[in-house]
Amino acid sequence: MSLKETRMMHITMSQFRKLSCGAVAAALLLIAGASAEAQGSTAGSWPQFRGPDRTGVSRETGLLKKWPEVGPGLAWKIKSVGEGMGGLAISSGRVYTTGDRDGSAWLFALNEADGKQIWEAKIGRGGRLGNVFRPAGPRGTPTIDGDRIYILSQMGDLVCYTAEGKEVWRKDYIKDFGGINPVWGFSESVLIDGEKLICTPGGANAVIMALDKKTGNPIWKTAVAEGPTGDRGFLGMSGAAYASIIPAEIEGQKQYIQLTATTLVGVSAADGKLLWRWDKVSNTHRINCFTPIYHDGLVFVSTAYDAGGGAAKLSKNADGSFTATEVHFTQRVRQQHGGMVLVDGYLYGILESGLLTCINLKTGEIAWQTRQFGKGSITYAEGRLYCRSESTGAVALAEANPKEYVELGRFTQPDRTSSEAWTQPVVANGRLYIRDQDTLFSYDVKARG
Repeated sequence: MSLKETRMMHITMSQFRKLSCGAVAAALLLIAGASAEAQGSTAGSWPQFRGPDRTGVSRETGLLKKWPEVGPGLAWKIKSVGEGMGGLAISSGRVYTTGDRDGSAWLFALNEADGKQIWEAKIGRGGRLGNVFRPAGPRGTPTIDGDRIYILSQMGDLVCYTAEGKEVWRKDYIKDFGGINPVWGFSESVLIDGEKLICTPGGANAVIMALDKKTGNPIWKTAVAEGPTGDRGFLGMSGAAYASIIPAEIEGQKQYIQLTATTLVGVSAADGKLLWRWDKVSNTHRINCFTPIYHDGLVFVSTAYDAGGGAAKLSKNADGSFTATEVHFTQRVRQQHGGMVLVDGYLYGILESGLLTCINLKTGEIAWQTRQFGKGSITYAEGRLYCRSESTGAVALAEANPKEYVELGRFTQPDRTSSEAWTQPVVANGRLYIRDQDTLFSYDVKARG
């Protein structure tokens, strides 16, 4: 929190008692607003991977309900964010993203209004990692917490910067924590929760870790025994996969849920103790990319290849541990990395097969499926799905409607590269952001009049 915010919030008890009811209400609103600002989570912001709550759901209102025939207007376009698929974080008038340039991985800060670069900072060594497909650039999204920005490179450099690009501290997943790099590179977007940074180095004794967000020093670490895997040595031995951690409060127990290379787990937020695991939802290829979705006692995950998707009920046992009980699971729901969003009890996402799918979270029943533009990713805002094809350049707006697919506009991204477009779309402050490698587009989707 900044000094200005601290001064605004500093009211003695004697001063507080003298305030009128209206003034008390105003003071509480001011405090709440300052706190939200300090966390980088104001209504129009997108401060981390998959938005304010890591759900792919934007808090935006006042957006276009239907697009013009040619699509929304282009506010600006820049071609200067390096090679890669790094996600976007947006807060306090700035857009943050990453990319490789001249052999190094970089963090870029851009002006939200016009896309002009404000500063850049070198994260560390860049490079292409993978097997057959070898993409460049950091995979994760910057995480904004007040005036601090946290970013992880594909090589395992974890760095904390100030909002002006000054390095505060750095750690190396491999050298400092015994981490093991997955074949396609470290890909998570680290989580900030209170005073802790939660991450997944993937080491034998430290698959998941909590660090002090101010220093990067370890607080606790968790070993996770491997689940069933196939004989695929060329896919590495890292305990980390390609998903990001979510926080959840379950029957009074604060925990962190993560999809590792071989299983889905929940660990205690206080000390990292392993509370439960669900092996079935993991594929045997160690290529798990889905960031979990938790709601009302159910956790949902979907993976591709020889696995599928489903939900488990999490229940607390007498000894404080938890049990994950399968509610539903099917190989018909296999997804790679485009994400899903939960809206009014229904999940929407684009599967490995290219089918845009609507699923009932509680029952697993598939409400509908449609093939519109092949594989891709999805984001939700104000009753609408923002769908982006990874191959054709198509971007579509559709109703979040559990009865049928209703499209409300479509356009094709210009200047499409030959690389897969894996960066998920972002909706923040009346803008839709689409990234294709070195090029970033900002479209105006705010309703007028």
